[in-house]
Amino acid sequence: MPLLARMVAAPLQVSVGAGTIASVTEMLETCRLSRNGQVAFVIGTGMGDAVMDALGDQARRDNVVRVGRGTIDEATELASRLNTTAVDAIVGIGGGRTLDVAKFASTRLGLPMLAVATNLAHDGIASPVSVLRHGSARRSYGVAAPAAVMVDLDFVERAPEHFRSGVGDVVSNVSAIADWRLSHELTGEPIDGVAAALASTAAEAVLAQPGKPAEPAFLRCLAEALILSGLAMSAAGTSRPCSGACHEISHAIDHLYPGVASHGEQVAIGSLFAMFVRGDNSRVRHMAEVFERLGLPLTPSEVELTESQFVDAVLYAPATRPDRFTILEHLDFDEPAAVRAVHEFVEFVQC
Repeated sequence: MPLLARMVAAPLQVSVGAGTIASVTEMLETCRLSRNGQVAFVIGTGMGDAVMDALGDQARRDNVVRVGRGTIDEATELASRLNTTAVDAIVGIGGGRTLDVAKFASTRLGLPMLAVATNLAHDGIASPVSVLRHGSARRSYGVAAPAAVMVDLDFVERAPEHFRSGVGDVVSNVSAIADWRLSHELTGEPIDGVAAALASTAAEAVLAQPGKPAEPAFLRCLAEALILSGLAMSAAGTSRPCSGACHEISHAIDHLYPGVASHGEQVAIGSLFAMFVRGDNSRVRHMAEVFERLGLPLTPSEVELTESQFVDAVLYAPATRPDRFTILEHLDFDEPAAVRAVHEFVEFVQC
């Protein structure tokens, strides 16, 4: 008998709104994530005190662990520490590094996790991926996706600069999907239409959202788009629907010139470049208009990279994901070709 449906890992509940942290206990009970209330709260250092105030008496102080390095060692240490307790669920509250550490530890221990995002800087809120620092590099680890997801827009509004990174991350899905389809056509790599549709819908929603960044409607749209990106990765079982040449370029920048910009700002530039060398100039124009309106960088110089440094990143990028075929692998730039492409890209975007 043919299989008529498939199961896609998705959160039991998603809650996006102001003051959602006050409802953590209710979410745990609604989703039946904890049998006996022995819950560990993993909280980042950035807004840790404010988070504790918002939690009130929902969290016992001896059940709170603070993290901040976002490293594989920190995630492993957290798992070892919680393994000696009677904890039966984990609540991760914070930004990307905090949630990624909590996801890794909860997976290592086989515990359900509630992810509570306090900023919109990344598409890992609901994804089955933890990006953790290992030495000087950042590596992606497959993990279990959160069992439930909350986004507290009150906290998001306290860190308005972070939303730009989230915009870059989710809109870069446009480039990532184009790369996936190119690989399907040229190498025969299977493409998952469900995952592609979820990732594309997320990107198009943000591109079409006319609101200003500080407006609740815009923040809710971005939050839901980032969650959809996570679901796309869960459906595909890989980061492929949300990661292509744009992310390879960002990883290369991290390796060659660490600390110049946020991940999302780097993939924004990477996605524009990837679409430009693909020849989709109208798409580049549209994406650039949205990025400019929302304050994202468009060219290497806006993140204090020279054209020569960006050329270095473009040439190094394929080495960051040797298993992935994108427009960069297809074009296989030598140095003179990369220099021309980067210069023409900068001129096109600036004109």
